[in-house]
Amino acid sequence: MTHRAVLRPSAGKTPATVITGFLGAGKTTLIRSLLEQAGGRRLALIINEFGDVGIDGEILRACGDPTCTEDDVIELANGCLCCTVADDFVPAIEKLLSRPQPPEHIIIETSGLALPKPLVQAFHWPAIKTRVTVDGVVAVVDAAAAAEGRFAPDPTALAAQAAQAGQLDHETPVEEVFEDQLLCADLIVVNKTDLVDAADLAKVEDLIRAAMAEGGTGREAKILRASNGKVDPVVLLGVGAGAEDDLANRPSHHDEEEGHDHDDFTSFVVELGPQPDPAALAKTLERVAAAHGVLRLKGFIDVPGKPMRLLVQGVGTRIQTHFDRFWKPDEPRRSRLVVIGETGLDRDAVTAALG
Repeated sequence: MTHRAVLRPSAGKTPATVITGFLGAGKTTLIRSLLEQAGGRRLALIINEFGDVGIDGEILRACGDPTCTEDDVIELANGCLCCTVADDFVPAIEKLLSRPQPPEHIIIETSGLALPKPLVQAFHWPAIKTRVTVDGVVAVVDAAAAAEGRFAPDPTALAAQAAQAGQLDHETPVEEVFEDQLLCADLIVVNKTDLVDAADLAKVEDLIRAAMAEGGTGREAKILRASNGKVDPVVLLGVGAGAEDDLANRPSHHDEEEGHDHDDFTSFVVELGPQPDPAALAKTLERVAAAHGVLRLKGFIDVPGKPMRLLVQGVGTRIQTHFDRFWKPDEPRRSRLVVIGETGLDRDAVTAALG
């Protein structure tokens, strides 16, 4: 059954939904599911990635759905929207609104390392303030990664830590980004629930609630469960939060800073030759990710003799591959992977290991 998304624009403003979440949480998959359930609504997408190759935009364009045409997808593969508001984000919004048939709803996918609050603040820019409102901020959480303790220790350890120090002690940049995304959210989608059992799922949700309580948001974000990013669009679109006018209740670890950077993380592209054995490639990627602490791998691979390109998605050592679409007649069959990790990741060693 196709759902027709409920939109509640504020005072004639076009609603926008910001979808955030750490690397590999399933943001693009969730957006693709939204497009499939659009029910004829005019949705437009702004996609931002941390890396030089736009993988997520390509995935969405390959969905074959009439709601994700070239004109409906604006890709900003230049690092982080929250750092490039004036140069990239505001002009992208203006471009969408100036179309003969402007979108009824704008969906913004941030990079996995983006802090959502600066982006929400950008909706106060004069050029768009009276025209667009942040209908809601949706944070997507990888249930399996959270259960593994990738973002923070379990809730019991968090509570003990808070009792001793009075606040959370962030040991890694990953934790800070993850918590900033949660603290800005109106809805939190715990995704990939099919990869965890009931006990781990409960642990993840307790972790989220503990982080929200410690952050002192003064409000509660609704937690939804999903697998493969499937969530009813009626729930995600039409929240009516007006988040840009509620910034005081969306604390960030970076509130006292004039700006921020992403010096804690690095990204690079590895060019590979044709890969005749996808299973062997996946095993290699798993070993490399484990040996070098790679946070994220994604890209497209040329498999000789196959008319379709192979999509590679890796979160830590969890590697998934599938053929997503046919190579276009005039399209170079290239094998390229985006590699993301914390600063200090040995690019030469990773490249050599993959080559």
